[in-house]
Amino acid sequence: MSFSAEIKSELSNLIPTGRHCRLAEMAAILYSSGAVISHQNGKPEIIITTDNEVIKRKYFTLLKKAFNIEADTEKVLQALRINRGNEPTYDLSEGVSSLIIKNTCCRRAYLRGSFICNGSTSNPVSGYHLEFVQNFYQHAVKLQDILSGFSIEAKIIKRNKKFIVYIKEGALLVLLLNIMGAHNALLKLESLRVEKEVRNTVNRKVNFEAANISKSVTAAARQIEDIVYIKENMGFTALADNLRQIAELRLEYPEASLQELGELINPPIGKSGVNHRLRKLGEISRKMQGFRY
Repeated sequence: MSFSAEIKSELSNLIPTGRHCRLAEMAAILYSSGAVISHQNGKPEIIITTDNEVIKRKYFTLLKKAFNIEADTEKVLQALRINRGNEPTYDLSEGVSSLIIKNTCCRRAYLRGSFICNGSTSNPVSGYHLEFVQNFYQHAVKLQDILSGFSIEAKIIKRNKKFIVYIKEGALLVLLLNIMGAHNALLKLESLRVEKEVRNTVNRKVNFEAANISKSVTAAARQIEDIVYIKENMGFTALADNLRQIAELRLEYPEASLQELGELINPPIGKSGVNHRLRKLGEISRKMQGFRY
């Protein structure tokens, strides 16, 4: 089961206790996956247009609990603040009424219903991306405003005549899952985030250490080349005692670090002192070879 499917499965089992929240989630399903048609006798009918049985089952569970008995369609539309006005048909393009989502708990329910219908998220192992697909721009803007009220910055793009409301930050995904009530999915995401962060930290340290090792090996090789050139073309007798001593040690211990070389000298010297002497040997080698500085 995909991560999106896991989230939807968890959310589909959450039924709000308050009637106002049930109406908000019903509105989200209707605006996302429904339509209202008018028959010749003037009677409206609500159609849930999706083939997804989970969505249909969630809508009718909410309907039953919100209205207790067989609900009259006109009463449902009135409760959801969907009015025909003077038009022959019901237009859902303007999106949910602000009266339906005026409470924080109702906005949570609306997000939950919207995600069940048209939300999706990428596999968090590969990256963080969650989106809602909206049929109308007005719906996308309202959804963006709801998310903004929870301090979630979402962006809107148009794709194949649809409007996509999306977020791409792991912390915001965690926050949204908590807001919608998908706590099991939240724990799984947090676990994956921590694992991913630890792995990235380890990789950064390994790469840093590997780069330092490579740098040290390259420097040691260059030092040995300089010292060998001096030995073969001038010998060590002309060198000052401190330079001759470090030259001999570097040839004897080609893999030793600067600190280790310094500890072999009597009395011991620090890394900076060793580095200074090796740099002087490099300068001598280059002068002998005719390099200009």
